[in-house]
Amino acid sequence: MNYIFTRPAWQLAIVSGICVGFAYQPWHLGLLVYIGFIPLIHTWFNHGLRDNFKSGFLFGLIYNFISNYWMGVNSGADFSVVLLSLISAVVYLALFWGIAGAIIGALRKDVNLYLILPFLIVCLEWVRSFGPLGYAWGNLALTQTDYLPLLQNIDIVGTYGLALWIISVNVILYHVVQSRTNVKKLSLFTAIIFIGLFISGWGRMQLFEPKSDYIDIAIIQPNVDPNEKWDYSSRQETMMFMDSLYGVAISLHPDFILFPETALPTYLRLNNRVRSQLQTKVDASGIPILVGTIDRVIDPNGDKLYFNSAMYLSPEEDYEMYEKIHLVPFAEYDLFPTLFHPLEKLNLNIDRGVFRGGTDYKVFKLNEVEFSDLICYESSLPRIARQFVQNGAEILMIQANDGWLGNSAGPYQHFELARLRAIENRIPVVRSGNTGISGVILPTGVVQRKIPLGVEAVFKETIPLYTSGSFYSRYGDVFATLCFVIFMVIGPLKCIKKLF
Repeated sequence: MNYIFTRPAWQLAIVSGICVGFAYQPWHLGLLVYIGFIPLIHTWFNHGLRDNFKSGFLFGLIYNFISNYWMGVNSGADFSVVLLSLISAVVYLALFWGIAGAIIGALRKDVNLYLILPFLIVCLEWVRSFGPLGYAWGNLALTQTDYLPLLQNIDIVGTYGLALWIISVNVILYHVVQSRTNVKKLSLFTAIIFIGLFISGWGRMQLFEPKSDYIDIAIIQPNVDPNEKWDYSSRQETMMFMDSLYGVAISLHPDFILFPETALPTYLRLNNRVRSQLQTKVDASGIPILVGTIDRVIDPNGDKLYFNSAMYLSPEEDYEMYEKIHLVPFAEYDLFPTLFHPLEKLNLNIDRGVFRGGTDYKVFKLNEVEFSDLICYESSLPRIARQFVQNGAEILMIQANDGWLGNSAGPYQHFELARLRAIENRIPVVRSGNTGISGVILPTGVVQRKIPLGVEAVFKETIPLYTSGSFYSRYGDVFATLCFVIFMVIGPLKCIKKLF
């Protein structure tokens, strides 16, 4: 270990970046994250502001490039746009780690770094989740989905509790290596907590019993290449294919049918003919459906505005709409389209650069059951999911289209994020992905059914209903806010007080 610590700061940053990057799915190396930060901690604890910014930024570049490389394989845009998006995202995310390193460098002579670092990283993840560039996808909790008992407390502390735990373990192990005193006590203390979390988490998983109510849901995974779906020459063929899958779903006699994101290559609200055909089948079968669709409106200036939406059709009722609230920058809209507008005309024949986000956290009703819909990227955002649950949702549907990302890490990580949302809010999650991964997730994070990537499937699952909601659903990021307050008190505010 001493040999490693004598290496230059940039080499230690790279080692940490590689370890943490590969701790993310789909490589199933989540345990790496418990030692992956140690080289970075060493260099941060022994260098000043400027050097720490450099090493933190380099760590962020390596780690985010490995864990988020899938952004660079998006087939839904021109290669130059995709490459620019990947580079911009990695640089943006790396800046947070550079700033974190700089803060440690600035405070290292005045505060207890072993105590302050875990709270600082929680603050980093929390602050990074805000605004139009909010990115909770990369939260450290995503590395731990192979170890469900460890995740059970996120229904109280959110995913930020995992960040505090992971960094605390790294800090303790680093202290053990550095001090070589109380090694047995510290190691035993850490092991006891680790085992305790596993046992208590396992015990909590056994406590969740469903109510006596169930609902049968048919899920459609068409496995259609999204690049071909909107091609005019194959549009009619796609419509016929989707209709055949819809027929299979009806034959399963479910209570409800879930289609994936942008399931049909048409604007359902505007296309009266197709919508009427769907409504006729809904009326005849008595089975409601939720269909992903693009919507378009004309603003007062005559400009076309697009929404990524979902349409709910129920028997003998008028349709209802949900517009996706949180869009993906540089994939569904351009931040400053008047200055830089690369999404104006892509292979969907629509101006994705002017997509708009909705504002209504819509709750649909299926008989006596209330549910809400997360469209694709929204399932990565805890704040969005908990608001739906707070509004009364008893089931969360997810409509996704990860077909743009091929067989990269993206679709696998996206499915694991759905498991986090299920545990956080103690709610069943039903996911329909165009090319996968579709499935059903219980409130404990246990996967009841899972359809692999790249498979055509129509299947029915019986979904048990639970008393949805949790401490996190009701109070949100109280834990992250508390960590921010603690960080300020034991860090910057303590230093300011010393000046006076």
